[in-house]
Amino acid sequence: MADTEPPVPKIAIIASDTPDAQAAELALKQRYDHVSEDQAEIIVALGGDGFMLQTLHRFLGQDRPVFGMNRGTVGFLMNEYQEHGLIERLQRADTFQLHPLRMHAVDQQGQITEALAINEVALLRETRQAAKLRISIDGKVRMEELTCDGIIVATPAGSTAYNLSAHGPILPIGSDLIALTPISAFRPRRWRGALLPSGARVRLELWESRKRPVSATADHVEVRDINAVEVVEDRSISLTLMFDPDHNLAERILLEQFIQ
Repeated sequence: MADTEPPVPKIAIIASDTPDAQAAELALKQRYDHVSEDQAEIIVALGGDGFMLQTLHRFLGQDRPVFGMNRGTVGFLMNEYQEHGLIERLQRADTFQLHPLRMHAVDQQGQITEALAINEVALLRETRQAAKLRISIDGKVRMEELTCDGIIVATPAGSTAYNLSAHGPILPIGSDLIALTPISAFRPRRWRGALLPSGARVRLELWESRKRPVSATADHVEVRDINAVEVVEDRSISLTLMFDPDHNLAERILLEQFIQ
């Protein structure tokens, strides 16, 4: 008996506003049947990693897998761009589940802001004075005082973004880890951060918050003048990324770690 052909998925094709991405969108829409975003089973996103982040936020909670093709710069989370064979690639693609971080921030007036981060939650000093933080993990103080420019809590998807620029570790997509990475740590000077289980609850409290004001960002949401932030993975929300089987994300992760 012959193998049954896999069904052709309904796809929506979207692109960033760069000329390369716009040209690719036009070429693919002329070549393949496509539907509106609300009818799509798979979103095909054309751009770079920044556009992938925007796309994941846009379809957050809608259970629509995203297959990215690189028409940007780095494209760590994107597949190679090709016009031919798109449907076959989608049918063969491997899938990876992501869960965003939920930030719970309390500012100096006691106001609470919650936001989701697919890449990272970052705390940054607002003035010339360094931030002073207390770090607690799952209710236990692990560092009484960290003097630094800021700190990052990064997901695997975000580990190749700001976290990598701050010399944090690259985490494989699908790993049950988050990275806690200081930005320009002054005291303790040699502390390079920590790898934590993905379910860890991270609490960051500010010493002298009025004298040393700090902002907190969850991807695109910023809260100024905070007193404390809690960050925990929200496993009630899933995001699905699709990659070519030969995309070899593990190899790319290794290569990034040995770039001179």
